[in-house]
Amino acid sequence: MDTIALKEKKFNIWINIVSVVIPLVVAILFGVKLPNVEPLSFLPPIYASVNGLTAVLLVVAVVAVKNGKLVLHQKLMTACIGLSLLFLLMYVAYHMTSDSTTFGGEGWIKYVYYVILISHIILSIVIIPLVLRTFAKGYLKQFEAHRKLAKITFPIWLYVAVTGVVVYIMIAPYYNY
Repeated sequence: MDTIALKEKKFNIWINIVSVVIPLVVAILFGVKLPNVEPLSFLPPIYASVNGLTAVLLVVAVVAVKNGKLVLHQKLMTACIGLSLLFLLMYVAYHMTSDSTTFGGEGWIKYVYYVILISHIILSIVIIPLVLRTFAKGYLKQFEAHRKLAKITFPIWLYVAVTGVVVYIMIAPYYNY
């Protein structure tokens, strides 16, 4: 087995572990409330903004690569991964210090909200291994495989980032600040 294949095998092991551990840890921590801690109620608009910035940078990164600006593309995609991690940390911190907010809308808008929320949650789990595998293919200079996988990863990641903002906008009136 050549060096790149060995590296890819190691990456895939770690990607599989991370792709299972992150959703499990988030689910567990979502149920943990830190006692005697001031609620971090200021975080939702910040992490919604981080999602919005991620969406913008994803689009800019695609434009960059289509214009042959590979270094810029790489830096933007690395920034998007960092922003997604930052979002996740803030999201967990908020939910560990604050009660969940219930959507207060009624009628058809309630169904729209829950369809967006549920698809956002499911795809936010699905996107973890896709992003990591796509990144690994680029890192290993397997550009054709990277390109093929990115055509699947990009629209899902963009959807997750945009719907994160939409969910925030829809639930923001019901927050207890």
